[in-house]
Amino acid sequence: MLSIILQAAAGAGIAKLGGALGAGIAAMGAGFGIGKIGSSAMEAIARQPEAAGDIRANMIIIAALPEAVALFAVIVGLLAVVS
Repeated sequence: MLSIILQAAAGAGIAKLGGALGAGIAAMGAGFGIGKIGSSAMEAIARQPEAAGDIRANMIIIAALPEAVALFAVIVGLLAVVS
């Protein structure tokens, strides 16, 4: 398996392979982070239901941060694949 990857990545293909792997890892990391934020928010709402509105608003704001970073990482990865 490794020899096939190394043959495919020979020369200029290594940048494309790195870009594709980087974009995939960034998307997976963002998904994990946003899932963890949502899970923690649901636990907080279960413990204190009267604060659900404030917790939900903060969750949406905080979830936008890893999503934005992942978007930039995916764009950079795709630019590496295209160039």
